[in-house]
Amino acid sequence: MRYVVIMAGGSGTRLWPLSRQGTPKQLLEIFGGRSLLRLAYERVAGMFPDAQILTCTSRAYADVVASQLPELPLENILGEPVGRDSLNAVAWSAGVLADRDPDAVVAMVTADQVIEPIDEFQRSLARAFDVVEAHPDALVTLGVVPTSAHTGYGYLHRAEELDDFEGVHALAEFKEKPALEVAERYLASGEYWWNAGMFVWRAQTLLDQLAILVPDTAAKIARIVEDPTTLDAVFPTLEKTSVDYAIMEPVSAGRTDARVVSVGLDVDWRDVGGYLSLAEQFSRDADGNAVEGLAMALDSQGCILINMADDNHLVAGLGLRDTLVVHTDTSTLVAPLHATERVKELVDLVRTTHGAEFA
Repeated sequence: MRYVVIMAGGSGTRLWPLSRQGTPKQLLEIFGGRSLLRLAYERVAGMFPDAQILTCTSRAYADVVASQLPELPLENILGEPVGRDSLNAVAWSAGVLADRDPDAVVAMVTADQVIEPIDEFQRSLARAFDVVEAHPDALVTLGVVPTSAHTGYGYLHRAEELDDFEGVHALAEFKEKPALEVAERYLASGEYWWNAGMFVWRAQTLLDQLAILVPDTAAKIARIVEDPTTLDAVFPTLEKTSVDYAIMEPVSAGRTDARVVSVGLDVDWRDVGGYLSLAEQFSRDADGNAVEGLAMALDSQGCILINMADDNHLVAGLGLRDTLVVHTDTSTLVAPLHATERVKELVDLVRTTHGAEFA
């Protein structure tokens, strides 16, 4: 049977102070009154019954997740006691599903992107399921057809096309986020897709690869699945690493008898990782200012002004250029746009000097 798991456990510190402990970016209802998590659910809801949709998130967010996705059975909300990176989210999810259904085929999709059109996304996802069902040894990774030489994304280097699936390729290599000149070469070659960080595989195939490549994690996941009361004791001891590094890259390099296959996503794909990408979702005024909430700007250009406080507080900018201003009930952030990628550093300092209350 086919299942989908929405991965929604990130903290989103690059969007502080909008995104904070307890209210990470994927739960912020700032996309027409909907959150990224809700958008992710709506992308897959037409393809699966709610009983076959799960989400893997932080236990600290579980109640909010349940309120935003009331359609899901509570047992389909997997709450991690601590975050241990993507490998353990996908491994635990695979273990739970394989225990429920030994023949489970599962899509792991993310909750931090805006993807349009939905029907094209669904066609590609259905094709990825078809590939896995025809080739049980395949680990499918979804690759976004690039529209620019973006330096903020990882890349997938495609190899030969599969004989029985037109447009579906074996994967030659994963590439880290490149320098601009390298990204331009990737784009010009036509051989690369952006790494979407979304996957489709047989749950058991993923677990088999885990047993070969990270046997200690495999044994611990099996223990948790067999006895869920051990989750709090065992999960924090899992090696913290990504699924790309631990599984996908070594499998693509031929270290196991499985193989990595890539299916293309020809969609408008916007990764909402920081304020610059978030602002792409907002309308802009005649001076290029992105304004959200009760805010205004005079003699200002190219700014991002966001006010998430109550309606009794106005944020006003005067004579600003390329500046970010974010106001919430607890904190206000002001920064030049070129420094927004350093917000995570600031959050670490805030946590150290003022504690978790403001972080």
